[in-house]
Amino acid sequence: MERTYKAITELILQAKNKRREKQSGADSIDPIFDQMRGIDWPIKCTVGPGLEGAIACKSRVGFVNGSEGSLIYRGYDIFDLCAYSSFEEVSYLLLYGELPNDRDLASFTSRLREYRFMPNTLRMMMSAPVESLNPMAALRIGTNFMHQRKTWRDRECAKPPLEDAIASDEDSIPMETPPRGEKRAIYEFRRPHLDRPRAERPALDDAESMESCMHLIAGMATLAAAIGRLRRGRLPIEPDPELSHAANLLYMMTGRRPTPMEERAMDVALILHADHGMNASTFACLVVASTMSDIYFSVDAGIGALNGPLHGGANELVTKMLREIGSPDNVPSWYRKARESGKKIPGFGHRVYKTYDPRAEVLAPLAGMLAETNPNCAKMLLTARGLEEMVVAEMGENKKIFPNVDLHSGIIYHALGVPEDLYTVLFAVSRVSGWTARVMEYLENNRIFRPRSLYVGEFNREYVPLENR
Repeated sequence: MERTYKAITELILQAKNKRREKQSGADSIDPIFDQMRGIDWPIKCTVGPGLEGAIACKSRVGFVNGSEGSLIYRGYDIFDLCAYSSFEEVSYLLLYGELPNDRDLASFTSRLREYRFMPNTLRMMMSAPVESLNPMAALRIGTNFMHQRKTWRDRECAKPPLEDAIASDEDSIPMETPPRGEKRAIYEFRRPHLDRPRAERPALDDAESMESCMHLIAGMATLAAAIGRLRRGRLPIEPDPELSHAANLLYMMTGRRPTPMEERAMDVALILHADHGMNASTFACLVVASTMSDIYFSVDAGIGALNGPLHGGANELVTKMLREIGSPDNVPSWYRKARESGKKIPGFGHRVYKTYDPRAEVLAPLAGMLAETNPNCAKMLLTARGLEEMVVAEMGENKKIFPNVDLHSGIIYHALGVPEDLYTVLFAVSRVSGWTARVMEYLENNRIFRPRSLYVGEFNREYVPLENR
């Protein structure tokens, strides 16, 4: 185990050094990084369709530097976290803002171990038609079952008093003027049950606490594995308390304990997907949370957004594409036909990155290590490398299109024995750490999201009675 850990750590550090060599010759650094320091509300920015360019909130959780190709969590470079850390430790970092000491990590890991066992939730899952559901839809249903077991928010006694609530759209008129960005929300429910001392609160009111975050982080891994097995007519497997989060995920999916290399590869993949700025699913989580709904409903929204083909699922398309190409020898002809037909090539290009995705730079050598003992994976990897060479040669320098995280993550999941239909589910299993961390951070100074639309319709139309139309 230690030997494997060191070998993978060395691979990641080599990738980090290669990145540094590339950056040392660059003459441009994203100016946004320096501009962000000291900025306070109100913030002026250029906004495009789909809120492109809009600044929704401040955050200390993570930062993506697209032009430089760097990703940080709480100030730590993603290469260092992948080289030295674990998914449990990174989840703690995202939630609490600091790396844990031995005692903190032991306590956090113990809570995850406890929450990984969900017999009642799995019993409810087995009563649902999981076999015929989209795996992401099944994950959303499973999260709702977790919610029912954990929180009392759905009970009548938890409903906010009507006299404490505002009208459903009362804030629309003030928002017609530039928002002032108060430190706390102007309009929100008063939550008297949260104002009481913790000892006097209802025992199950953990819907907005770190306990619920840990419950979601641990439980979604159990759900993902159960969904994979139920879709194949098999019974779920209970987690092994002796295994890590990554090892348990693979064990509960496949029924066998992973090798040290497989465990470490999955751990790195989970770390790399844990957070990635204000993406669509993270924003969806925050929008729901900003209404003072609870964190389970917020994560449900994130799952729904991630289910969309423009957000999650690209790694599944990559493995299908590589099988379609067949072998490295077929890459030139396949690529030429794809370009002539205008076909999009999954695994390349990114909305943010204008250079190599740092996550891809970590996963590429990791896929190479796994391929050494997996002939099928080796063939896919050689095909991916041939395709990468052609894409970068044609579109790298001019169009800034380079490999993204999806090019190699699908290959790694394939090597680990994960079914293709669970690739996006694994994305959610990892990203829930970032979702919950950002929700908890946002709620500290909550303001309900209320963007405006640009009305371009008609005015003063005359109503025509039905009989005259």
